[in-house]
Amino acid sequence: MQRVIGFKERRYIEELRILTRSTALDCVIDDSFDRVIYIIKKGDMGFAIGRNGENIKKLHRILGKRVEMVEESDNLEEFLKNVFRPAVISGTGRDDESGKILVYVDNKTDLGKAIGKGGCNIEKARLLVIRYFGDEVGDIILN
Repeated sequence: MQRVIGFKERRYIEELRILTRSTALDCVIDDSFDRVIYIIKKGDMGFAIGRNGENIKKLHRILGKRVEMVEESDNLEEFLKNVFRPAVISGTGRDDESGKILVYVDNKTDLGKAIGKGGCNIEKARLLVIRYFGDEVGDIILN
């Protein structure tokens, strides 16, 4: 999947690199939820977040937007688990009618976390899965 990174996204990626010494592979600016979503290189997540989330707080002050980070993965199911973290995803499937990806959770509390306030987490999953895998995320289902 080909992704285009604009000037503003490159600037945000560079801010992250300077501040945290971690590598962001991509950056998505989501104006609908006033946030910046970084895709972090596998293994660099600890550096990117910092001790007690210090780096995220600093980036929030610098950029003036909420900052979220997702660790990259080539496997769709693992990527979705990273997107929805800290909610525990038990698996994924495909809807026979629409062909969209279904996400399964075991706990009711994880269902709320996976959807997020105002649907922000499910929307993040939809944005990133289309961008990286060219597929659509449908619903989150409680097992």
